[in-house]
Amino acid sequence: MQEPADNDAAQPRDSRQTVSRLRQTAAELGFCHLGIAPAVEPAGFAHLQQWLQQAYDADMTWISRRQDAYRSPQGVMPTTRTVIMAAMNYYDGRPAPQGPRVARYAQGSSDYHDVLRSRLRRLADVLHNCFAEAKTRIVVDTAPLLERDFARMAGIGWFGKNTMLISRQSGSWFFLGAILTDLVLPPDQPFETNHCGTCTRCLDACPTNAFPEPGVLDARRCISYLTIERRGLPIPAELRSGIGDWVFGCDVCQEVCPWNRFAPEDTLSELASTDQRNSVDCLELLRLTDTDFGLRFRKTPFERPGRSGLLRNAAIVLGNRRELQAEPDLINLLADDDAVLRGAAAWALGQLQTTSARHALLQRLQEEPDPAVCDEIRISLEQ
Repeated sequence: MQEPADNDAAQPRDSRQTVSRLRQTAAELGFCHLGIAPAVEPAGFAHLQQWLQQAYDADMTWISRRQDAYRSPQGVMPTTRTVIMAAMNYYDGRPAPQGPRVARYAQGSSDYHDVLRSRLRRLADVLHNCFAEAKTRIVVDTAPLLERDFARMAGIGWFGKNTMLISRQSGSWFFLGAILTDLVLPPDQPFETNHCGTCTRCLDACPTNAFPEPGVLDARRCISYLTIERRGLPIPAELRSGIGDWVFGCDVCQEVCPWNRFAPEDTLSELASTDQRNSVDCLELLRLTDTDFGLRFRKTPFERPGRSGLLRNAAIVLGNRRELQAEPDLINLLADDDAVLRGAAAWALGQLQTTSARHALLQRLQEEPDPAVCDEIRISLEQ
């Protein structure tokens, strides 16, 4: 890709002072780390290509469609010369619930995309105040940028065997956001040392064996992918028991990481865990209509899997927990308009192994129009 043209007007006269102001402002805004990286092709791009060739992206086809753009930050903003990476802790130390679980990143009262964007804009104002002609672009997950690669290049941390970026000071419970700019700022030293050593706790703890080798994630087996990104499709039968209690996302490989003992237990109030999202009532979820779902989860991370995905997950969790009180709601779900939900309900009822559940499955089998759901019912009846 062609390098951006030199722009003398965009060169800070005192770039180190600018970076110092950025660091001070970042700390005031609640960021736990800030680092500077040059806008070059990241080493992780070759890894991304290999990962896609192995089909480890499952059906997240937008990654392969935008593959070339990941090669360089100029694929996002053509005049990019520097990538400013900022990390924000979202761990608050709240104990994990005993019941159905939600990944920590989604437990706050606000969508982290909105929280980070608003603060990154204020951070970018530091650049604009110093250099009115500076161009910037804010990135939080939504652009083809290998954020973790640039965070490593910016000295924030190293890649764990679970593919997470790990900081010696903060563990891995943090979000990453980026500011692309046409200014040339002095880069930080890349983080070159891997401090995982011989530890394999994250690999060993994964309930669905989603790591074919250290540092490689097979999304097709990852609980976070299955419960969030696998929209409009059933979860493969052989992986359902591994879902366990996870209704949305998964934190297992982070929870067992020894470096997360050092994670600070403070975060912004908008990102701190709330009672409503620390855990969820799966029975209540099963009763949500499309309208109810939209009203409750609009502009939250839960919106991404949609009603179909979230209720599918809830049914599987109830089946794994063999919650007998869920039987009436699961039977009602057998008549839902969504075939994925009918199939999930059939599987969960099969896990209950009650006479009334069997009767409901037999009755539904007589009127079920979808062949895949019929197969789910037959398998459940054979248990």
